[in-house]
Amino acid sequence: MGARLAEIESETQRDGFWDDHRTAQRLLKEKKRIETGIGAFEKMRGELEDIETLIELVQEEDAAEMVPELQESYAGWTRELEALRISTLLDGEYDGSNAIVAVHSGSGGKDAQDWAEMLLRMYTRWSEAKGYKVKMWDLQDDSEGGIKGATFLVEGENAYGYLKNEKGVHRIVRISPFDSSGRRHTSFASLDVMPEIDDTIQVEISPDDLRIDTFRSSGAGGQHVNKTDSAVRITHLPTNIVVSVQNERSQHQNKEVAMRILKARLVELAEREHKESLAELAGDYSQISWGSQIRSYVFHPYSMVKDHRTGAEMGNVHAVMDGDLDYFINEKLKGKEA
Repeated sequence: MGARLAEIESETQRDGFWDDHRTAQRLLKEKKRIETGIGAFEKMRGELEDIETLIELVQEEDAAEMVPELQESYAGWTRELEALRISTLLDGEYDGSNAIVAVHSGSGGKDAQDWAEMLLRMYTRWSEAKGYKVKMWDLQDDSEGGIKGATFLVEGENAYGYLKNEKGVHRIVRISPFDSSGRRHTSFASLDVMPEIDDTIQVEISPDDLRIDTFRSSGAGGQHVNKTDSAVRITHLPTNIVVSVQNERSQHQNKEVAMRILKARLVELAEREHKESLAELAGDYSQISWGSQIRSYVFHPYSMVKDHRTGAEMGNVHAVMDGDLDYFINEKLKGKEA
């Protein structure tokens, strides 16, 4: 890591380096990531030295009353060490990027729409607990309850790396709050996760491949209703990818954000399909996100969240819905070590 940092610092000093804007951005971003990793390692080493000093103090003075403090310090240090170890698994090309997340309700009417809204809340809470910023780009709520879909940005280091494996279908089993007979219902919602593509990555999109529609943004009504067609929907014709954005202040801003999301989806699709160029892409993207569920959230007849890919389980479903997702995210990342 230190050797790579030295290479980057040497590269930034050569003549003409700053003329290549994209290369400069990419290397400076990598430099920042390496410096952050070195800083975290040095912090852990310093904390371990403090713990070792405390151990010596307890042994020399036979201070049994200090043992609980020592145990608490060591437990906290081991948790930090595990988090640092997990972060080293985020070595994908886009893992350090912000994440674009889209929630879609499945079939099932109100139950599915309510479930999609619950997932939106869950991932928002997880993001905020991690210190990430969340920016809502598109929210399609329903007058009868829940949401049909939502697209939002999770902004922060490694946001995509942590969230990328959450992509897929999520299943809930519960007593439906919309069923007067109190019967158990199963509903589905899906999650799409893409890296936000910055200026260091070029994505060529022909204007001829786009259909751009404008429409009036939905809102709460009254003084808040949008009286202009500022919302934007972009369809990429070769792949049938559809992106809509309505939460920015103007049509121009909504179009700019929609293009950012479209670029992210094209890059993510190209990476998944192992294509060498975007010109090779074809087919219906809309079906890719729907498959067998990756995780089940059971509220009745018992309380359990189970990840079907790793076998990880947690009995406190309410804690998970409040954003306690690190266990499931980390277990999936650890699968790379197997």
